[in-house]
Amino acid sequence: MEKIILGKPIEVNEEGYMTNFSQWNKEIGEELAKEAHIPLSSRHWQVINYIQDEYKKEVPLSIRKIGKSGVVDIKEFYSLFPTAPLKTATKIAGIPKPASCI
Repeated sequence: MEKIILGKPIEVNEEGYMTNFSQWNKEIGEELAKEAHIPLSSRHWQVINYIQDEYKKEVPLSIRKIGKSGVVDIKEFYSLFPTAPLKTATKIAGIPKPASCI
């Protein structure tokens, strides 16, 4: 599937997660955040960068792992991404939905 974001065709799956990380850039992330009604702050970007780094290292993600990362605790993670934090954060980060998300 394709979705047009900022005038560019972006490969996504049926749930709207990007399927080609190489198409992601900060502007795409900002547009995905707008769709999720998340105003991005520097704290959001720290979490997004961490998630992307872990994805590049092929490390499986979970809320527990993010909470123990030293980047953000679970309470703050939920305040930054209030609705389905891991799903929302990974979607904005341009990576596939984690296996730990049902």
